[in-house]
Amino acid sequence: MPVVAIDDLPTCTLVVAAYNEDGVMEDKIKNSLSLTYPANKLEFLFITDGSTDGTAAIVQKYPQIRHMHSNERKGKIAAIHRAMDTVNTEIVIFTDANTFLNGDALVNICRHYSDAKVGAVAGEKRVYADADNATAGEGFYWKYESKLKTWDSELYSVVGAAGELFSIRTSLYIPVSPNTILDDFMISLLVAEKGYRVIYEPEAYATESASQNVTEELKRKIRIAAGGIQSIIWLKSLLNPFPLPVLSFQYVSHRVLRWTIVPFLMILALILNFVVVVSGDGSFIYQVLLIAQVAFYLMAVLGWIMEERNIKVKIFFIPYYFCMMNYAVLMGIRRYSLGRQSAIWEKAKRQ
Repeated sequence: MPVVAIDDLPTCTLVVAAYNEDGVMEDKIKNSLSLTYPANKLEFLFITDGSTDGTAAIVQKYPQIRHMHSNERKGKIAAIHRAMDTVNTEIVIFTDANTFLNGDALVNICRHYSDAKVGAVAGEKRVYADADNATAGEGFYWKYESKLKTWDSELYSVVGAAGELFSIRTSLYIPVSPNTILDDFMISLLVAEKGYRVIYEPEAYATESASQNVTEELKRKIRIAAGGIQSIIWLKSLLNPFPLPVLSFQYVSHRVLRWTIVPFLMILALILNFVVVVSGDGSFIYQVLLIAQVAFYLMAVLGWIMEERNIKVKIFFIPYYFCMMNYAVLMGIRRYSLGRQSAIWEKAKRQ
């Protein structure tokens, strides 16, 4: 962990792109202004393009914040591009309007830039979820995802950052296409493609509420899966292992396989296991594996039924959430193939 004196931290700009977030904007601004960082090295930039509620008016009440607004809504990435044309600090940190950062988040992120090989730093996403609700699976998933990112960072580099909290060296920013679905993922991977490391910093975290229900979370996951297919097509160079072998291995194993063949392999594994057992050619271990698979999917079905009836039994909701995510991959592939996924984000309702 790099130790950097507070006065040696780089200059940075905290960028927030918001659309119709008047319900949380006041709290978001107060949270942002309370963050620990040298005041003479920190700028705040909020973009409220297309907002038709009171979001823009709330931001305008705070002279400490530089505000950009356009009546036209072109999507988050278009707003980010406009903002980046005006940023002149060494580091830019992106965070969402509906997430709240821990007090030392900016310091814990920016201290990594003392290493010239670091081109981006990803923070941790934390989800507040009712422990007895179906969305408890979402909180469990992000804990699992955080552990994977920690290992990725220790090995070499994180393969993609979450938009709730990530940063890059301003000089490395590459404007991505306006129809990019996963802009945060693309921006961070384009930095890694240049040979820089993307570090994971779990002591800088953004907290948000869980989705209101699994239906809302499914909507989000399908969009992400469609964006994953788009990203794989656009980032073909990372499939070539020769320039950056470790990064390519991480990218293919952690992202490409998850967004393409894993759901199909799950179905195939169940079918083949069933065929082996029914044919009588399998040993006892295959029978155990089949029982385990069937039990897991039955728990997922029970989780689905209970979620529909608002019955709260957590042990069934995690298998349900896992299966829902893989179903979302299949639907995301279909949606992207049919050209039905817009780059403009449709917000999921949250608790």
